Amino acid sequence: MIKYIISAFFIYLVFGLIIFLFQRKILFNISGKPNKPEDYELSNIKELKIKTSDGVDLLAWYSKPNINQPMLVYFHGNSFDIGERAYRIKRYINNGWGVLLLAWRGYSGNLGKPTERNLYIDGETAIKWIIDNLNYDYENLIIYGESLGCAVAVELGTRYKFKSIILEAPFTSAPDIARKRYKIYPVKYLVLDKFDNYSKIDKILSPVLIISGTKDEVIPHSHSKKLYLKSNNPKKNLFVDDGMHNNLYDFNIDKEVIIFNS
Repeated sequence: MIKYIISAFFIYLVFGLIIFLFQRKILFNISGKPNKPEDYELSNIKELKIKTSDGVDLLAWYSKPNINQPMLVYFHGNSFDIGERAYRIKRYINNGWGVLLLAWRGYSGNLGKPTERNLYIDGETAIKWIIDNLNYDYENLIIYGESLGCAVAVELGTRYKFKSIILEAPFTSAPDIARKRYKIYPVKYLVLDKFDNYSKIDKILSPVLIISGTKDEVIPHSHSKKLYLKSNNPKKNLFVDDGMHNNLYDFNIDKEVIIFNS
């Protein structure tokens, strides 16, 4: 009996060590390279390489806004290259908005390793590029975070006051997600990249719109409800009945984003 207990404990430790050592490969499901913008029926898009403060060149797509229209900064979610988000930004471009769609390091063919700290650097780099090059101020920028990108939007939202912050399918923290998947481990103490959105949400300086599908199969809808309850006014939620993690644009959520910023 003791032999079985020792064996089980050994397996527990080995499996836990493997998860710990490879957690960033599990968390950051990096993507391949996108095609050219025109392959996604995007016109008047400029491809950029924006250099971060630590020397990483990030691919970004930029569309110039119409006169007196805001600039949307889009932080994409996990597993995607930016081409897979073309159909989304096209709706805002058609509304006359400017768009900067940034690819994280490690994604869309970019070099570098994604970590919590590095993604915050990437996000701030995009904001700084706009401020320095496009004669925009912070209060004319709309920061859009999708899933993983929500964490960067939340962090930057505690540093600057923007026109608004849009959070699509946000999560309370990375340990909360990991706890659901690895219930037998003390993940609170093992996760390297915390992305603790819950502790920061009430420190955001901008109006917040939180969007979530009630049937999200990746990030439980309860995370959005918790974040919304803790966030400060002005705020609004769009909880889509039958919406899942990746189909929210089938419900035309862009219309609510545009109305929220009118």
